[in-house]
Amino acid sequence: MATRFVQNAPDEVLATAKKLLRKGLVEGTAGNVSARMADGSICITPSSVDYEEMAIEDLVVIDQAGEPVSGTRPASSEKALHLACYQAFEEVGSVIHSHPVHATVFAVARRPIPACIDEFTVYVGGEVAVTEYAPSGTPEVGQAAVAVLAERGAALLANHGMVAVGKSPADALHITALVERSAEIILGAVALGGAVELPGDMNKNFGDVYRLLRTT
Repeated sequence: MATRFVQNAPDEVLATAKKLLRKGLVEGTAGNVSARMADGSICITPSSVDYEEMAIEDLVVIDQAGEPVSGTRPASSEKALHLACYQAFEEVGSVIHSHPVHATVFAVARRPIPACIDEFTVYVGGEVAVTEYAPSGTPEVGQAAVAVLAERGAALLANHGMVAVGKSPADALHITALVERSAEIILGAVALGGAVELPGDMNKNFGDVYRLLRTT
C-alpha cells in the first residue's frame, strides 16, 4: 500500500491533543500527538505547552530525521518514539503517546492488558503487550514500541504509559480511549475474582478484522 498520510494534519493534531486532555488521558503538558503529512514530514505537538493553551502556531513540523522543518518551538521530547513508528509502519498515519491512569497501572506492573472484550480485539488487534523498559525520550523507547506494534494498535511503555498508532489522529485517539476503558474494566473484573479472556478462535477472528482495517 502507499504510505498513509493525514489531510489537514495540523488541524487534526491540534483538535486531537485537546480531546486527549478533555478525556483525561493526559495531564498538563504530558503526552504527545503527531500525524504524517503528504510530503512525508511529521506534524507533532511541541514540548512543554499546555494543551488548553496550545494553538496551531505552536505545532512543529519535523522531517524523518527529526530535524525541524517549520515552527518556532522545540518538538516533543518523545519525537523519536513517533518517528520510529512511522519508519516501521507505512500504514500508520498518526501516533499518540499518553499516560492514561488504568493502562499505566498495567505498564507499571509490567502486565499486558488481556483481550477480554470483542471490540478491544477488533480495534486494537488483541492483547496489548508491555515493551522492554527504556528511558523516556530515547530512541530505545521507539525501538521497544515497534517490536510489539506490528499487529497491534497499542503498546504499553514499561513504567511510563502507552502509545497508540492509527490511520488518523481520531483513529489513534479512539484506540487510546478504548485501551484505557478496557484496562479499567479488567481491573474491576480482577477485583471480582478474575478477568476471562475471549476464546482463542474468536480472538484470532477479531484480530484478523483489526489487521484488515489497519491496512485498508
